[in-house]
Amino acid sequence: MQIETVKAYLLQLQDQICQALAEEDGTADFLTEEWQREEGGGGRTRVLADGRVFEKAGVNFSHVHGASLPPSASASRPELAGRGFQAMGVSLVIHPHNPYVPTSHANVRFFVAEKAGEEPIWWFGGGYDLTPYYGNRQDCIDWHRVAAQACAPFGEAVYPRFKAWCDDYFFLKHRGEPRGVGGLFFDDLNEWDFETCFAFMRAVGDSYIPAYRPIVQRRKDAPYGERERQFQLYRRGRYVEFNLVYDRGTLFGLQSDGRTEAILMSLPPLVRWEYGYQPQPGTPEAELTDYYLQHRDWLAEAPAE
Repeated sequence: MQIETVKAYLLQLQDQICQALAEEDGTADFLTEEWQREEGGGGRTRVLADGRVFEKAGVNFSHVHGASLPPSASASRPELAGRGFQAMGVSLVIHPHNPYVPTSHANVRFFVAEKAGEEPIWWFGGGYDLTPYYGNRQDCIDWHRVAAQACAPFGEAVYPRFKAWCDDYFFLKHRGEPRGVGGLFFDDLNEWDFETCFAFMRAVGDSYIPAYRPIVQRRKDAPYGERERQFQLYRRGRYVEFNLVYDRGTLFGLQSDGRTEAILMSLPPLVRWEYGYQPQPGTPEAELTDYYLQHRDWLAEAPAE
């Protein structure tokens, strides 16, 4: 197990993603803040705000450690409760200005649970998902195609398994609807040897920009008006609801006394709620929930080549 090697990769990934996003925006750059956690560890938060393309883009690296795993980290593995831990990862959320550019999220992380006299228990997790406001079939297909290609070297069953896990995880139970059109989600990954699991995490992390940047390039200059902007702000409310109610990363950060500003950087700068809103049937706003926010096999929807 090579903790420092994983950490070096994550820091490099943060730099790589920030560079690509800053190039795509063209007018703004990331501000960087180093922070320390009193209980152990710290991180590097990088935020781009009020750019030409991105209203807010946050890319956070953290490496924290402590004497006892927070409840959110041991919920699915109660036998690990009370162990000391190390946790490191890169987490990002991108909120574009243009309503035709989807919001996107990505995260890759590594955990070690430690107990005196016993071998450390390690695992990887992460994934990425796409949250459009105005759906586009080609964007959804291309997003999932890149995800499937990242998974392919690790076995035929990997993409379908982690795609289904993403669909199930990024689901607002109180709304009865998915947060977006999915992607990949995996956690507690240690079923392969360390090198293979680490290679898979890298494959997911390295494929995020190839999955997202072409979509941004196609949509960032699409014309839009106040109607689209108001709908985008309304739908952002769903994003806030998920992150504050269900997201395990947010819960872990808060429960482990992480830096609140860094944890909540995933939230959009502007958002609105409207009581009892229903889009008019047959409109693009209605199409979002009627067609796109459904569990779909997006690769099967690709035209035959």
